[in-house]
Amino acid sequence: MSSTAITGIATLVTNDPSLGGSPLGRIRDAAVVIDGDRVVWTGASGKAPATDHRVDAAGRTVVPGFVDSHSHLVFAGDRTDEFNARMSGRPYGAGGIRTTVAATRAASDAELEANLTRLLTEALRQGTTTMETKSGYGLTPEDEARALRLAARHTDEVTYLGAHVVAPEYADDPAGYVDLVTGRMLDACAPHARWIDVFCERGAFDGDQARAVLTAGRARGLHPRVHANQLTHGPGVRLAVELDAASADHCTHLTDADVDALAGGRTVATLLPGAEFSTRAPWPDARRLLDAGVTVALSTDCNPGSSFTSSVPFCIALAVRDMGMTPDEALWSATAGGAAALRRTDVGRLVPGARADLVLLDAPSHVHLAYRPGVPLVTGVWRRGVRVL
Repeated sequence: MSSTAITGIATLVTNDPSLGGSPLGRIRDAAVVIDGDRVVWTGASGKAPATDHRVDAAGRTVVPGFVDSHSHLVFAGDRTDEFNARMSGRPYGAGGIRTTVAATRAASDAELEANLTRLLTEALRQGTTTMETKSGYGLTPEDEARALRLAARHTDEVTYLGAHVVAPEYADDPAGYVDLVTGRMLDACAPHARWIDVFCERGAFDGDQARAVLTAGRARGLHPRVHANQLTHGPGVRLAVELDAASADHCTHLTDADVDALAGGRTVATLLPGAEFSTRAPWPDARRLLDAGVTVALSTDCNPGSSFTSSVPFCIALAVRDMGMTPDEALWSATAGGAAALRRTDVGRLVPGARADLVLLDAPSHVHLAYRPGVPLVTGVWRRGVRVL
């Protein structure tokens, strides 16, 4: 293994709260040392130990690699017309997913994998070094398993989402589809996934159906996640907390009881501002959650229908501008918060022993992620200790 010191860092964000000041654990005029795929030292730039290689950050900022804990990247087709119509006044609903299902089923493995890797590369260029992705656009045992196999070639964080919507073949028999999702489809998919998810929402799956899906997956060793309370108030958030789901995602429509439940459990509230941006829906109230002591993550929800962005910096800017988060809170939620939503301790922070995933920003402070929205500030990316940009 060879070691590298990145020196001359104006601000190093470690997410180590023991450093004081804020949860970001900032070090000014800093350096970070990588050995192999791990961080082995952080501190003042002038005190950096000898290494095999040196990189001068030249007064720029280094932050942990972004941890995008919610995406849907295995798909085919395009929903530009749907987006255009929505921007012209048509409301968003869950039904458009079926358009992507038809295109995905018709696509070859090579076509699906090419699109998946294109989007992962696109995200990596914008600083995302850990990405979760889901199935959910096949809705047959064969197509769901295919999606998960493809995803598992490129990321460790793979989620079975057979319960995205009811498959068109089961439109008149949703109970039969739940039986499929919890039976033969689960058998085909469980070997390829770490997580199980369900869209608990009007037009998708109700609370009882969602419970059946999640408990069946948990019995097969898959840990729950929940699409919860995106379009309406519903049982998704409290079900997620009850089942100790790692994350309740969207959390747009919350009661006081929902917020109290999240604050009292381990379930992370993952907010997805790209979806609200792309659907003109009400923004989640991040301030309400944070003030209640809820752990919050930020993610892109990259998907072809309701949030076709792979840019975590864009979502940080939206969260600061429209969801009541400070720049510090938004960055923490997009790094350490995303790691918490995946129950990971090796990513989302830059401390000795953590994975060497870091992002060099062409800015003197991480605040520029929100201060200069839309500007390509990412000028360097290391993943597992290797510079990939």
